[in-house]
Amino acid sequence: MQYISTRNNFRPVSAAEAINLGMVPAGGLFVPESFPQFSREELTELVESSYQELGAAILERYLTDYSREEIRTCLQRAYNASSFAHPEMAPVVSLAEDIHILELWHGPTAAFKDMALQLLPHLLVTARHKLGASRELVILVATSGDTGKAALEGFKDVPGIRIMVFYPQGGVSQVQERQMLTTGGQNTRVVAVTGNFDDCQNGVKAIFADADLRNYLADRGFELSSANSINWGRLVPQIIYYFSAYLQLVRRGRIVLGDEVNVVVPTGNFGNILAAWYARRMGLPLGKLICASNENNVLTDFFRNGTYDRRRQFKLTNSPSMDILISSNLERFLYDLTGGDGEKITLWFNQLAETGHYTVDEQTRQAIAEVLWAGWCDQEDTLKTIGEVFDRYHYTLDTHTAVAYKVYQDFLQASGDKRPAVIAATASPFKFVSSVLSALVSAGDREGLDEFEQLNMLSRISGLPLHPGLAGLKEKEVRHNWQAGKTELKSQLLCWLGL
Repeated sequence: MQYISTRNNFRPVSAAEAINLGMVPAGGLFVPESFPQFSREELTELVESSYQELGAAILERYLTDYSREEIRTCLQRAYNASSFAHPEMAPVVSLAEDIHILELWHGPTAAFKDMALQLLPHLLVTARHKLGASRELVILVATSGDTGKAALEGFKDVPGIRIMVFYPQGGVSQVQERQMLTTGGQNTRVVAVTGNFDDCQNGVKAIFADADLRNYLADRGFELSSANSINWGRLVPQIIYYFSAYLQLVRRGRIVLGDEVNVVVPTGNFGNILAAWYARRMGLPLGKLICASNENNVLTDFFRNGTYDRRRQFKLTNSPSMDILISSNLERFLYDLTGGDGEKITLWFNQLAETGHYTVDEQTRQAIAEVLWAGWCDQEDTLKTIGEVFDRYHYTLDTHTAVAYKVYQDFLQASGDKRPAVIAATASPFKFVSSVLSALVSAGDREGLDEFEQLNMLSRISGLPLHPGLAGLKEKEVRHNWQAGKTELKSQLLCWLGL
């Protein structure tokens, strides 16, 4: 399997090269040249597989320059009882006959990013060994809250690798910030940026696109890569859990193999829902993909009218990991739907960079409409949904999953589609404890409690044990206190490297 650029501006590379590079140096993202197919018979054989066995069956078809033993070793090191608090890794919980929650938050940092970022370091280290890489690798990450801690945890103290995380100051929850700032490891640095997530992401992209800087770093023994979902090694592991969710439903008799299932995903950077699309392209019987946004609803508008326009007010919401106006992985989706038209992709994304907007052609709009439905939810309805689901099912949603649940209800009203649905639960409710509690108890009951004290209150009310990754967080030592303006990311990097 070779990997090609969405903008047709780079030579085909192997999986190891794509993972090591992170993104296309000339701009664009790596995508597989084709999609491996799973027949009905092959899916039947995988119904009783463990998460690791299922992962191996999928990864072996994409990472063809990795040996079977290398892939299995990477999977075993990533998905095990010491890292994940549930034996299924990503269990499916059924709220009703046709509504199922895919819990993606049982990893070490209580967010879905763990599903990929526990595996990526092993894939990357293996790739560098295969390529004979000798320079020290510097991982750069822009985060809206969850990716940062998950990446730090995955790469902490990995030999030959440093990791630097940029997050928007004031744009993440107290719990998310404290998780990042207390990270240990001799190879980690966390920087608060006076801006929003898009400022962080644009700054990191600018560093990657700076050829002179890359050459300067290379001459001094450094090489850049990414742990954001622009890296194929971040995206491909996410395909696994959609197969796992579907096969869990088959195994429990909730569906018959071959039945179509709709998938609902709270969406910011588009990588999570893109992985569902890739699973569908591989033969998994998925129906409609439902893209759920918060008040930063640039994606909803785009999917409804064909114009992507980030020229709008950026809103800080109670679902902060979705507070994004530039969805990087959308480029991969559009590349696929246009039949691999690199010229169109280059035109549109150059327009986005230069003018802040672009409009796709009618054929592309129709192709999108056939597979995807989009909606959004405001902050008030997010909290209302948390309360309603708790009262009806005694199940506790986090704010992002609540957005997805509400948008799914809107989809049902608009479409009448009665196929079963899997809703991706992207974070533990403890991760956004203040907002979740505000939906469940009165303000007076929470008065005087900080987020860390509220964790215990939510545990009592929900009946859920406190996620182990969040226990004792308030008492942990803060190890990172660096700050930067939104134009100072490059200087922060050079300072850390001693250059």
